[in-house]
This record gives sequence, C-alpha cells and structure tokens, in this order.
Amino acid sequence: MFAIIDCNQFYVSCERVFNPKLENKPVLILSNNDGCVIASSPEAKQLGVKMGAPVFKIRELISKYHMEVYSSNYALYGDMSKRVMDTLRSFSPDIEVYSIDEAFLNVSGLDRQYGSWERLGHQLRTKVRQWTGVPTRVGIAPTKTLTKIGIHLAKKNGESVCVLKDENSIKKALKSIPVEDIWGIGRQYAAFLYQSGIKNAYHFSQAEENWVKQHMSVVGLRLHHELRGLSCLPLETISEHANKKMIGSSRSFIKPICHLVELKEALATYCTRVGEKLRKQQSCANYVTVYIRTNRFKDVDHQYANAQTIQLPVATDNTPELIHYAFQALDIIYREGYRYKKAGVLVGGLVPAYTCQQNLFDNENRQKHIKSMQAMDIINAKMGRFVVRSAAMGYRNSGETIRGKVSNKYTSDWEEIIEVGA
Repeated sequence: MFAIIDCNQFYVSCERVFNPKLENKPVLILSNNDGCVIASSPEAKQLGVKMGAPVFKIRELISKYHMEVYSSNYALYGDMSKRVMDTLRSFSPDIEVYSIDEAFLNVSGLDRQYGSWERLGHQLRTKVRQWTGVPTRVGIAPTKTLTKIGIHLAKKNGESVCVLKDENSIKKALKSIPVEDIWGIGRQYAAFLYQSGIKNAYHFSQAEENWVKQHMSVVGLRLHHELRGLSCLPLETISEHANKKMIGSSRSFIKPICHLVELKEALATYCTRVGEKLRKQQSCANYVTVYIRTNRFKDVDHQYANAQTIQLPVATDNTPELIHYAFQALDIIYREGYRYKKAGVLVGGLVPAYTCQQNLFDNENRQKHIKSMQAMDIINAKMGRFVVRSAAMGYRNSGETIRGKVSNKYTSDWEEIIEVGA
C-alpha cells in the first residue's frame, strides 16, 4: 500500500505557522518581483482571485477585502518542506519527495500497527501538524495513481483522509473522476479518450489492454494497470543530495535593461551563483548557455528572444571562467534597441570534478583557480554572500528581485528567528 501526503495551500500554510493572525483571512503569495499570484488561501479564492493573476489587475479586490499580501519566501518554504518530509520519514524510510509540498510513502503493513488505514492516515496528518504546524490531506491506496485519485476526492469532498482499499471503494472513486483528472493523462490523451467514448477513470480501467497499448504506448498501459490496483510505478527514492544534471540561475529584472554593460553585470551574478552550486556538489560544467528575452506581455515594445551555447575547452566550476564564456555567448545574441526583461545562465554536461578531462592546449593554472574559489567560498560563507565577488558583477543589482513584502526567514536565519519574552 502507498500513501500520498499533500500539504494544504503550502506557501500560505507556511506563513500562517508563524503568523496565526492570518488564519481564516484571505492571503496571497506573490511571484518574483511581486508580479503575479502564485498561491492563495481558500478565502481569497472564494473572493475571485485566480492563480497567476497580475497584481495590478486585482488591486481594488485586495483593498476592498483587506487581503494579506506576501512576497514569496522560498528560504522559509524550502526549510518547512524539509521538516515535513523528515516527519514523514519517521513513519517509513521509503519515501518519494514528489514536489515541495507532496510526497509518496510506502506504508505496507502499517495498518496493523495503527489499527486501520484510516487511523494511519489521521496519524500522519496529526504528527505533521504537531511537528511542523502544516495542515495536510492523505490518500491511501494499493498504487500511486490510486492515491492521487484519493487526494483528488478528498479535496473535492472536503475530507482530510481518503482510503481506497477494496474493489468497491476503488470502483466508486474511479466513476467520479473525469479522464482529464487522471494523474499522467495530458490534454491530448484526454481529448482522444473522450472521442473514443471513455469519459471517466472507470471507463478507462475497463478498456482492453491491447487497445490501450496500441493507442497510448506502455506509459498508458501502466496507468491502466495502476487504476486496476496493479502497482507498476515504484517509489523513486532518489536521495535529496543527488547531484543535479543541469544547473541554472535566472531572474526577471525589476526594470527593463537596455544596455549591454547592465546585462553583463546581471549575468556575472548568475554565473557566480551557478559556480557556487557546482562547487557545492563537486561538479564541473562542459558547456554554458545564456538566454535573454524582452517582456512578451508588453505589446508596445519590440520583441526579441535568443539563446547561445558555448562549449568549454575544459569542464570547469571556476566562476571567472564561467563569466568569461557567458559574456562571449551574450555578445553573440545581444541586439541594441530592445528592453530586456529577463536573462539567465544554464550549465550542463556536468561531470564529477575529480574526473574532468584535461586539454593538451589548456594554459590555465587550474590548481590556482581551485584554491582561489575555495578561499572565496569560505569567506562568503562566514562574512555574507558576495562579500568577495567578481568585479564584473558591479554593484547596481540590476538583476536582483523585488520582494517588498517578504516575511522573515524564521527557521534558517538567526537574525530573523522569533523572539519570545519571558
């Protein structure tokens, strides 16, 4: 048996944990630069706030209903997510962290320990709420796909725990789920299934296996088996410390950038962040990609977007070297006369730092680079980020993000921890 634990309105819940006055009030969480709504409380949704709504379009609504508005606080949300996942590991070490607010758990045999699957579900919710303050919903079923069905039903019916454990409960649940709401069924497959007379999850589960495989490949067949209670999707228990295959950094600018020198300062900042991440996971990059674009939502502006990839002569994690090749890429794609809204750096072809293939014609003193980067990382870790920086970054902060209404980093910064007077 599997369980899925889904945190309710996770970003909003994280804010409410440390600010109880937000309970039962309409709350909005905004994107980078405080531009759009990326999360909202049920109270705000009832007042008509849509996901992704631009803030400037709903200012009257915010003012009329005295909505609480916060900038996104990813440091807080990331740390709270880790606390939730660590709590779930106290039930079972077999966990798949599916997203920042959702995880699958192997709970086979735990019904005997807790008396029933329903009691287990409620105990999961209780412990996560007690240890982290975050409310959750739980779905329990024989397959991962059926647990997603359970969560969908729990949200729809206003329940906290949904258990699909036998043929009757599964059949009843599947009949209430439209095909487009099946986990893993995209828009095109949903349209195809409707045209074929298959309108809900139960109809799909009863389709002929050969027909499903013929029209939806092995992926569709696995979903078909999962809906029938045959587990085909094991937990992907990848370590949270597993190395990334690509690393990037990008931001939307506070104000549009028109000049090459400002774009280079922003890219230098992004390369610095990328270099730090590479060294942290002890990897080196074989290529650098730079992309720039204007604001596609500004119809009055001329539009332009482009990207360029540079193959590095030797895989590296050296920040000045990354900046050098990023500038080469930018010089190729930069065009005057445009108002650039966003830029970014992406590195790939990552290899372990200790296995880098050397180049016979490479004249760089790489041992010196390694020592200089180690010294810079140590100083910045002790004294604060970017205390030691590349001169190419400048001090304009053109690429920094507006977060005018961000809450404190209550769990990850000693300077912003809650103080309680005795």
